[in-house]
Amino acid sequence: MLAMVVTIMGGVWIFLNPYITDFEDNTNWNSANGIADRFEDRIDVAGSSPEGTGIRHTLALQSTMIQPISKVETWTIAADLTAHERVTIREINGTTLGIQSMNETARSATIETKNGVETFNFMSTFQEVIVTHNSSREHWMSVTIFDADNRPIHRSVSYILSGIQITTSLGQGEHQIALMNDARTERFPDQPWKVSKFPNIELDTLVSGDIRLSVVLNDVTINGSLGTGNKIGMDMISLGPMTLFTGPAYHMKFTVNNALSDLITPQYHDKLLDEYTLNRASGTLDTFTGYAPYLRASGADGFTVETQDVNLILEVDVKRVEVSR
Repeated sequence: MLAMVVTIMGGVWIFLNPYITDFEDNTNWNSANGIADRFEDRIDVAGSSPEGTGIRHTLALQSTMIQPISKVETWTIAADLTAHERVTIREINGTTLGIQSMNETARSATIETKNGVETFNFMSTFQEVIVTHNSSREHWMSVTIFDADNRPIHRSVSYILSGIQITTSLGQGEHQIALMNDARTERFPDQPWKVSKFPNIELDTLVSGDIRLSVVLNDVTINGSLGTGNKIGMDMISLGPMTLFTGPAYHMKFTVNNALSDLITPQYHDKLLDEYTLNRASGTLDTFTGYAPYLRASGADGFTVETQDVNLILEVDVKRVEVSR
């Protein structure tokens, strides 16, 4: 009788074990997504706060591990700030820039990074001006070109963003969620990375008829280790919001490159060019407004906004948040 009971119980356990494993996996997956949702909400609030302020939040991290993803996504945005000039900035190497002004109105340049500002003056010329500097693109760099009256005529910005990764153990391996620049990508065991939420970039038409491109970059850094446990308290402190562009822009170009996986950047590109590709296929590009490739149709050279000669308003802001115990 005892042997029969043990045999029956063993059979029931073998039968139910896959369902129990699936239940535990589903619970852990839901928990990880809940943590990601809460992180996104708190980061958004903290990033909009004045410098040095923020919020404190408590999370249960028993089956989940949170890790930093340092310098994972690079955005470059460049635009002329006047319709009467076309300026091109070329990065020759890490300490040298080439600046060319089509209408020869450029007279000076400032290079700003987190370490300070450098200023360079030069003569009017149609040839490329070579500028040697001591600034670093390690985190972010903003280059602004001015005319003879010290009015800004062009700006080019490069910003390298960090994010966080949420890893949860499942029966067949690890499930990973990466939160980068308000976007969300995830990967299940034996599956590639897939973008489930794209970066915060919006295009809308204003009452005046102008088209506005709004880009909000989110830079999240983790200071130290968050650890694991039933109740992990953490501070989310604003490092101060930054405004990189605000106002009319001309000949605008931007690029985005994600280093977490080779599969993520092409998904960004496909999303940006969805409407352009449809209009090109239907032969309606002459009336199309929206994201378009800067040169090659693949977006390999970057992207611009096709406005059909309507004014473009460019708004680019950065939310910077530091997370620590």
